Amino acid sequence: MKRTEREKAISQRTISRRALLLGGVKLGVAGTLFWRLRDMQLNQSEQFHLLAEENRINLRLLPPVRGLILDRNGVLLAGNEQNYRVVMKRDDAGDIDLVLARLAQLIPLSEDDIARAHHDMMRNRPFVPVTVAERLSWDEISRVAANAPALPGVTPEMGLSRHYPLQEDTAHVVGYVGPVSEADLAALEAPDPVLMIPRFQIGKSGVERMHEDHLRGRAGSQRVEVNAVGRVMRELDRVEGTPGGNLHLTIDAKLQNYALERLHGHSAAAVVMDVESGEILALASAPSFDANLFVRGISSSDFSGLLDNEYRPLVNKTVQGLYPPGSTFKMVTALAALEDGATDGQERVFCPGHMDISGHRFHCWRRGGHGRVNMTSALSESCDVYFYEMAQRCGIDKINAMSTRLGLGVRYDLPITSVSAGLNPSREWKQRNRNEAWRIGDTVNASIGQGFVLTSPLQLAVMTARLATNKAVLPRLLRDPSEQAEQVAADLDLRPEWLRLIRRGMADTVNDARGTAYSSRVVADGQAMAGKTGTSQVFSITRAEREAGIRRQEDLPWNRRNHALFVNYAPMDNPRVAVAVVVEHGGGGSSAAAPIGRDITLAALNGGSVPPLAAYPAPQRNRIRAEQLELEERLRPAEAMRISRA
Repeated sequence: MKRTEREKAISQRTISRRALLLGGVKLGVAGTLFWRLRDMQLNQSEQFHLLAEENRINLRLLPPVRGLILDRNGVLLAGNEQNYRVVMKRDDAGDIDLVLARLAQLIPLSEDDIARAHHDMMRNRPFVPVTVAERLSWDEISRVAANAPALPGVTPEMGLSRHYPLQEDTAHVVGYVGPVSEADLAALEAPDPVLMIPRFQIGKSGVERMHEDHLRGRAGSQRVEVNAVGRVMRELDRVEGTPGGNLHLTIDAKLQNYALERLHGHSAAAVVMDVESGEILALASAPSFDANLFVRGISSSDFSGLLDNEYRPLVNKTVQGLYPPGSTFKMVTALAALEDGATDGQERVFCPGHMDISGHRFHCWRRGGHGRVNMTSALSESCDVYFYEMAQRCGIDKINAMSTRLGLGVRYDLPITSVSAGLNPSREWKQRNRNEAWRIGDTVNASIGQGFVLTSPLQLAVMTARLATNKAVLPRLLRDPSEQAEQVAADLDLRPEWLRLIRRGMADTVNDARGTAYSSRVVADGQAMAGKTGTSQVFSITRAEREAGIRRQEDLPWNRRNHALFVNYAPMDNPRVAVAVVVEHGGGGSSAAAPIGRDITLAALNGGSVPPLAAYPAPQRNRIRAEQLELEERLRPAEAMRISRA
């Protein structure tokens, strides 16, 4: 149908309006886009440039170099060794299971390793590098680098790992490091960001733990350019961290090694102290363990082996082990009686082999008795009845006070974990903890270091050093090589005449033919020692066991035998070192602990070396030489005692 002129005009006007409207809309959109593009290019160009840079530049934390731990002579006890490792980032890897499977074909990765790496990557943010494997060989790390195109997100690196060159020698003192755990982070109010690095290691025990902040240092940072798949193209900037500080211990590594090997085969502890400065020269707990096992990730079988060992190698017996001190406590009772005026030390007390008190018979270790003894002979022959009498005269309050004065029942502030306070019992303690009144039998038992009394080998060494010097010597484990003046201990103010009696008794214990440690005497000029043996009862032999024929300690199972103890200082006339030895379930102090104490004392006086045969009585030298030859095979070679240049 043909349109009229009028209809054509109306249609033309409609089309023109629509065209104008559409053109205006297009022009507006184009103008808006132009304005936005101009704004982005001119006004926001710096911001978008920065965003682009962040897309291709990563910032990484650089773990600081951990500080060294050295002995008093500069021998390295804890250092850092080169460590080849492989790290992986989840956001660059894509299919992490596939990448881990490929990686396992190139380097040793167990199922546990893969599971742990997967867990660490899923727990952390996608861009955080996670250590998949470490302590790799050069060949292994080279295979990873050569196959880099097939391993997106995987980067081979070289870093440092903690290493303990003396292995088990100082494990209980230095401690060890391990990966940061959730519990470690939860214990901190504001954790250092470097602790968030997966598998970053911190101190877990010993000096490593107690001085973690000093040893750790401060992290550095690194800016690297990465490509589209996260591969590092180049390093743009690096700010090195601050290395951790070094620590010098008072320990003598050579003497420490000797002491530990001398305790070989026993569950035992030995402490050697400088009597003037309080510096601890050796702190040996046997058996020990290789601290490197924990750094590398100890296996379940190795850890179970340590836990199930009845000799308890994970326990630092020198400061954590608590034992009845037995007769090594008798010097405390003697001094308490002297200070109380209960005796002058010269009077003689008759020992028939027992004493009846409140309807109970308390025996002396020598069932036939010692006859008439004074304080000096009672100490040297270790007569129990004499000290039963002294304890009844002066009472537990005086004994408790003297025990504290000599350093027992005190938790010393040393930079190692699990330092025990021991137990110095009193009337108040028993009422508070047992809800019972103190009895005279408790005092009698305490007088010979039994009953409730518990001490550590460290405390016994402190007590011995104080008896040798009449000063309140405090144990020290950290040493500043640059310090000029030694720490001066306060006077104990014990009367010289009292100490002469005590020291004479300790000297006769070792050097008089009737002394309990006479077989462990030293005959070298200027190296004779004064000491005291001790035997603390763990279990008594029951009537049923006696009827079954068990009458000696040797007939009992090992873990029911008595503990053996020995304390001494030397040289006797000019004391330099104090030594305390405890042999768990070793039997008698004179037979088990005193020979060990003598050898360690002589080693301390001879620079940590095997003692010269001339120091021993002539009849013993053939036997001693045979023992030394066996011991020398276990001692660490001199070249292993590497002096650090740090």
